Amino acid sequence: MKLRQFATAFGLGLSLMAGAVQAQPLNLTLSGASPGGLWSLLGAGLDRAVKAADPASVVTYQATGGGFANIALLAANRSDLGLAHDAEIKLALAGTEPFREPVTNLRAIGTMYNWAPMHFFLNKAVAERHGIQTLADIATSGAPIRIGVNRPGNITGDVALGMLEAAGVTEESIRANGGTIVRAASAEQADLLRDGRIDLVTNGIFVGHSSFRAIDENNDVILLTIPDDVIAAMSAQFGTIAFTIPGGSYSNQPEDAASLALGAVLIASETMSEDAAHSLTSALIAHVDEVRGVHGAMRALDTALLAAPTVVPFHPGAERAFREAGLLQ
Repeated sequence: MKLRQFATAFGLGLSLMAGAVQAQPLNLTLSGASPGGLWSLLGAGLDRAVKAADPASVVTYQATGGGFANIALLAANRSDLGLAHDAEIKLALAGTEPFREPVTNLRAIGTMYNWAPMHFFLNKAVAERHGIQTLADIATSGAPIRIGVNRPGNITGDVALGMLEAAGVTEESIRANGGTIVRAASAEQADLLRDGRIDLVTNGIFVGHSSFRAIDENNDVILLTIPDDVIAAMSAQFGTIAFTIPGGSYSNQPEDAASLALGAVLIASETMSEDAAHSLTSALIAHVDEVRGVHGAMRALDTALLAAPTVVPFHPGAERAFREAGLLQ
């Protein structure tokens, strides 16, 4: 072989070797929530997506306490990836309780969903007795309403309390009217409503979720609509978005109901290498169907949503992958 040919071949070999180094299989740990829930299914979908791109890659799911816990793990560089609600990330960035100081090392890989709206189901008899149709009506009704709000540490409880306060409903005003705020998990709230021990259930999950269908079928309730100023205030505080719950979603809801929705974001630490973030995001773009197929609630996921702006900046590797795919300008 002539010297020039050898040099060319040698250079090509080095180039191929460098490419192989950059395309190393992924071996990542994803912090989610409880086993068996939607986030564990998303973990399975992420694993299938990276395996479709490279059979040697793996995403290992670990159960945690949820978004707040996942943010803490990433802040301490004790996990590669985490799922968190946009509202939880917003609090972390600001250093708001439960965080003692701002968390600055979070970076987005992609948006998983943004269609988990807050629901406020009120006992129909109470609503009719006091003329309540919207969240703001509670403040002026003088009604002694017993309100169920999720337990501390669950972001939907924080958002529900924020929404009530923005609508002029405080714990003090509720108590002054003879009502109360009860902190209980969603399943407990449903039991309390059925037994007549609370009047209002609040939670933020997908429209038509089994827990909401059970409330609708086992109780005579109406769905309160949320005023525009409350939606705007929560967007500023929690990074939530406006959402319309279609009319007919529930028994006593003939018209569309305005609300706001939480979303879930796949996040990493800024310490993740750009190559790893790029490979992961490229795999998600190319094989989004693997994630979309894990549950009927994920049918609306597409590559445009993956690349939708979030409350936290994209990881440079993820941003590069989205730009290469024409999803970001």
